This record gives sequence, structure tokens and C-alpha cells, in this order.
Amino acid sequence: MFLTFVTFLPLLGAFALAFIPKENEGTIKQAALGIALVDFVLSLGLWMGFDNTTHAMQFEFNASWIAAWGVNYHVGIDGISLLLYVMTTFLTAFSILVSWNVKKHVREYMMAMLALGTGMLGVFIALDLFLFYVFWEFQLVPMYIIIGVWGGPRRIYAAVKFFLYTAVGSLLMLVAIIWIYFIVKDATGVFTTDLIYITQHLDVDLGTQKWLWMAFFLAFAIKVPMFPFHTWLPDAHVEAPTAGSVILAGVLLKMGTYGFLRFNLPLLPHASNEFIPFIAVLSIIGIVYGALVAMVQEDLKKLVAYSSVSHLGFVMLGIFALNEYGLQGALLQNLNHGISTGALFFLVGVIYDRRHTREIKEFGGITNYMPKFAVCFMILTLSSIGLPGMNGFVGEFLILLGMFQVNKMYAAGAALGVILAACYMLWMFQRVMFMQSNNPENEKLTDLDLREKILIAPMIVLVFWIGLYPKPFLKTFDASVSHLVSVVHPDNFRPGKAGGQHASVKIDKALKKIEKQTHKKSH
Repeated sequence: MFLTFVTFLPLLGAFALAFIPKENEGTIKQAALGIALVDFVLSLGLWMGFDNTTHAMQFEFNASWIAAWGVNYHVGIDGISLLLYVMTTFLTAFSILVSWNVKKHVREYMMAMLALGTGMLGVFIALDLFLFYVFWEFQLVPMYIIIGVWGGPRRIYAAVKFFLYTAVGSLLMLVAIIWIYFIVKDATGVFTTDLIYITQHLDVDLGTQKWLWMAFFLAFAIKVPMFPFHTWLPDAHVEAPTAGSVILAGVLLKMGTYGFLRFNLPLLPHASNEFIPFIAVLSIIGIVYGALVAMVQEDLKKLVAYSSVSHLGFVMLGIFALNEYGLQGALLQNLNHGISTGALFFLVGVIYDRRHTREIKEFGGITNYMPKFAVCFMILTLSSIGLPGMNGFVGEFLILLGMFQVNKMYAAGAALGVILAACYMLWMFQRVMFMQSNNPENEKLTDLDLREKILIAPMIVLVFWIGLYPKPFLKTFDASVSHLVSVVHPDNFRPGKAGGQHASVKIDKALKKIEKQTHKKSH
């Protein structure tokens, strides 16, 4: 029940805000921030109480919901979802503090942010396919409202495009869920949407696995977003308010990568192996394409948005290395991207609030007027590039190491993205921070205030903590990653079947080894 309470606390807080008079904007902001901070502290309790020696689900709660359909309210958390869950509570509180200067419909804005928090948290704990789908769809609504009401000049276009892209993918996922529901019913006689039960009993031929895999793939690939399903992302980022961009980059995109880890790999392991070349090629195209397009952007926010396409390509490449190095690197890079890119969007928002423009050509010599801002921006730029000693390096190194074991050419193609990232990030930093500008508006710029320093400080601490001592993070999902690798490893597929895992192959190998040793001794 504790996990449920932490998940629904933001939604309860959103309802509570409705009873505060809308004129009391200060009280509304303080109440929203207080609720989000309490939720973050409670989520840290989950991390502290988590047993990282087992891959089993923890803090589980299972209760009948729609008995006639076999639908349960089944939630739990493991190493794969825990840190994403904690990062969600952290970025929700972070985004509310980022939004302190919002002046239009403050109460409704804070209610939408808190409701969005519950939707995102629910996705990471749902262990029932129907429940997962409900949370997946629920979080679309507050994000759509945030972009559509508090976004930029083209906010309606961006919000509708975001909603339609994600909704189309969601419908395909629903088709796959219904198909799996009847497959399991026909095989076992049990009506259920329970993920754990289905994982243990879903056993279909390779052809069926591929169709199911593609349905899930389209839903999650749009969310990541992978090339060529990425076109909604730059518009959503550019038009969203600063806090919306932070949440979008930090959490919503990770829901796509999480979907692959929770559904495609364990439910459809043989198809996942078959699609490695397909995913690898799309990921490498996304890495290089995102970097090249970012390089020619003149809008700071759009540049950071396209960098997300490139960075998430690395995450997908790590997931489909299907080994421990790649998967650990992918999970860590999920966190790294949420921290570094989320913080970059915040800093872009800081300078936009002062100048009301994001055009790179409008800036220059910012270090002369905002030295503290420039130092913070430099640290996060180097983090995004993957400089050794910072968080980005650890994740990218593990991903490349994992993919190198699978295919050296794929790893080499991805490494090109690291070089290109240095090109577009450093070139952008040089133009904004050092190049001379004759624009007198830049001379009026003021450095970071106390609220902005409080916001950026934990991000910089995390950049160096993960970069210099990633062990606490890697250890959290180590057991879950090892188990997932054992599930998707080809040696564990049942003979003659495409799905499931079985110990017979390993037992046969062990028996043959013993037989050989016995034969040698007898001679």
C-alpha cells in the first residue's frame, strides 16, 4: 500500500488544490511544491528499503479490480523501474519550482503538473497490462493541457501532434494486449491481464511473436522517440513551457525505453533477438541524424530537443545489445539524460525569461554578464557530450562496450555520434558564451538568482556523483538486469518454441560435460 500511496499522493494533492481560492497564487505554489517534495522524500524511502540482491518485484500489492475480465490492481517495483520512479518524483518537484514565475491560471497549472506526476509514476509500477494501459493513456491528458494552454505561439499544433502520435501508438499496443489476453486464455483457460502470469505462460511461435513485438514497438518507438517517429518531439519541446520540456525529456521519453524493457524483451524474447539488426540500424540513424540536425539549429531549445533524439538512440542501442553491459548502460543513460538534458532545458528557460528569445545569433559574450550561469551551462554541456568524470561518459561507455560485443560495426557507427555531439554542443556553447555581440540587450542580463541556484545545484551534484561513483546506481538494477539477460539469451529458449525460458538446454550441456569427464576417467 505504501507504493500506491506514493504514486497517488500527487493526484490527491491536485484535488486538494482545487479547494484553494485561485487568487491565493502564493499558497497554491507552496502547497504544490510541498506535496511534490514530500512525494520525493517518500520515494527515497523506497530506494533505501529496496533489496538489490534479488530481481523479484518488491513493495507488491495485488487486489481484484475488474474480476469478470481478470483485471487486477497489481503494482510493484524492481531494479529496472525503481530509479526511474525516484527520478520522476524528483523532476516533478523540480518542475514545479521551475514554474514559480507562471502567472496564467496558476491553480490549474499546478493541478495539471501534479496529476501528470501520478500518471507517470503509475506507468513504472503497473504489473497488469490493462492497468499499464490506463496509466499510459492518463498521463497524455495533463501533458496535452500543459503544452496547449501554457505553451508558445504554436502550442495548439504541437499539443495536438503530440497527442495524436502517442494515441495512435497506444491503440496498437491495446491491440497487442487484447491479442495476448486471448492467447493466454486459450492456452491456460485463465482470463487474466496480470503481467507476471502472462510472462510465465505466454508461449507462441516466432511469427506471432513478431507481430506482437511490432505492435508494442510502434507504441514505444513513438514515445522514445526513435527515427523516423521523432517528428512530434521538436515541436512539443519548443512550444512547451520550460517545466513541460523538463518533464518531457526527463520522464515521458523514458516511458518508451521502459516499455521495451518491461514488455518486448521478457514477453517476446525470441522476436527481440530477431529484431536486433533492425533496432541497431534505426538507433544509429537516429544518433547521427539527431546530431547533424542539432548542429544546424539556430534555436537553443530546438538544438537541445534534437540532441534528445541522438541520446535516446544510444539508450535503445544499449537495450538491444541484450547483454549486461548494454542494459546497465541503457538504464544509467536513461537517468543521465533526464538529469543533463532536463537541466539544459531549464537553463535555456532561464535565458529566455531574461531575453525573450532563444535565437543563438542574438547572444554572445554571456560569460561577461552571467558568469555563474555560464559555468553551470558548461558543466551540463560537457556532461551531455560524455566527458570522462561526468555522468554521460559512464552510460555511453557501457552501451558501446555492450554493443561492441554484439557487432563492432554497430558500435563504431554509434561512436560517431559521440564525436558529432561534441561538435554541435561546443559550437553552440562558443557562440552563446564567448563570441562578441553588439546587441546591447545582453548587457542588461542578470546572473542566476537564489531560486535558480537551488534548482541547478542538485543537478550538478548528480552529474559528478554518477560520473565519479556510479556504483550505488548500477547496483540497484544489477540483479534485475542479470535476470532479464537470462530471459532473452537464446540458450534459454525452449527447443522447437520461440518463447519462454527453460533449463533443459543448460542441463543437457551439463550432463554432456559430466559424461565426457567420466569417459576420460574410465580410460
